[in-house]
Amino acid sequence: MILFGSHFSPFVRKVLVYAAEKGIELEVRNIGLGSDDPDFKAASPLGKMPGFQDGDFRISDSTAIITYLEVKQPTPSLTPASPEDRARAVWFEEFADTVMSMVVFKCFFNRIVAPIFLKQEGNEALAVEGETKDLPPLLDYLESVVPDAGGFLCGNSISVADISVATMFINYDHANCAVDKSAWPRTYAWVDSILARPSFATWVARERKILGR
Repeated sequence: MILFGSHFSPFVRKVLVYAAEKGIELEVRNIGLGSDDPDFKAASPLGKMPGFQDGDFRISDSTAIITYLEVKQPTPSLTPASPEDRARAVWFEEFADTVMSMVVFKCFFNRIVAPIFLKQEGNEALAVEGETKDLPPLLDYLESVVPDAGGFLCGNSISVADISVATMFINYDHANCAVDKSAWPRTYAWVDSILARPSFATWVARERKILGR
C-alpha cells in the first residue's frame, strides 16, 4: 500500500496514524504541493493530498482512504460500534476536516509551508486572524466535550474521531499558535494524552526535528 503526500499535512498524518493503530504498514512517497508525479496524479486527479494506491486500486481523500483501510482490515476497529458513537465520530471527523483545518490553512500555511517549503512570504495577518479570532471558539467547544486525559471522544477506545481532531493540534503547534493553554486545560490535557500514543509520537518527533524544534 502506497500513501502519497507529506506527513506535515494533517490529512496525510491522519491516514498514517490510522494505519499505525491498525498495524498496517504503508509506503510513504513524499509528494509536495503541485507535484506532477504520474502515480500521484493517477491516485489523486485533483492533485490534493493524500493519494493512495493498493495494487490497481487508487483513491484520494483521507476519509475515503481510511474507509478502505477499515474494511480491508476490520480489527482493531477504529469505527465505533454504537449508532450514537458512530454518528459522533462522523461529526468529529467532519468538524476537524472542514472547520479545524481552516485554522491550519491560515496559520500553518502562512508561517511554515509558505516560507520554509515554498520559499515565499506568508500572510502573517491571516495567521494572526486564525489564532486570535478563529481558534478560540473551536477550543471553547472542545473544552465542553473532550473527556479526561486518557479518555476518548467516542466510546472506550481510540477512533477516527480522536485521530482527526488531534492531528490538527500538531499543525497548530508547528505554527506557534499563541494560545493560553491554561484557558482550555481539559482540551490540552486530552490532546497531550492522544499525541503521546506511539502512532502519533513518531511523526511528531520527526516533524519537530525537521523544523529544528
